Amino acid sequence: MGRVSADVPAPVVDPQLMRDVLGHFVSGVTVVTAAGPDGPVGFTCQSFSSLSLDPPLVAFAPARTSRTWPQLRDAGRFCVNVLGEQQSDLSRQFARSGTDKFAGVRWAPSPHGSPMLEGVVAWIDSELWAEYDGGDHTIVVARVLDLGADASRTPLLFHRGAYGLQQALVEEG
Repeated sequence: MGRVSADVPAPVVDPQLMRDVLGHFVSGVTVVTAAGPDGPVGFTCQSFSSLSLDPPLVAFAPARTSRTWPQLRDAGRFCVNVLGEQQSDLSRQFARSGTDKFAGVRWAPSPHGSPMLEGVVAWIDSELWAEYDGGDHTIVVARVLDLGADASRTPLLFHRGAYGLQQALVEEG
């Protein structure tokens, strides 16, 4: 496996250029939720992926500045909710700080007790496996406990700074 040498200085990469270039990669949008001691908590996260089948692991990357991730970490178990194409407002709601993110949101407990949002494409009940430094983010690895999907729903996509492929291309054009 390759390693980055500590003796070679890292090149300077403009953060806006990096955001613009990597925005060409289409991603889904998730909301990660948990049952906190004072009620449900959650945050929007587009940095999510499947990691391993054996053991069953997923990964996501909350920002180091997240005030919600420490609450989910303390809960130890959480649900990754894969949003549907009509749920961009829900994504925005869970991306805000300092508000009741669950206001008006319909949900039910997942099999392991975390909030499972109504209308999602898929849900993944997980428990914290490990955390790693990821620069200005934390790389979270979680063990999958249970999961399910609704094949009749289409996922919400994020591309070039906008929701949905068609919307992003229209805004660009």
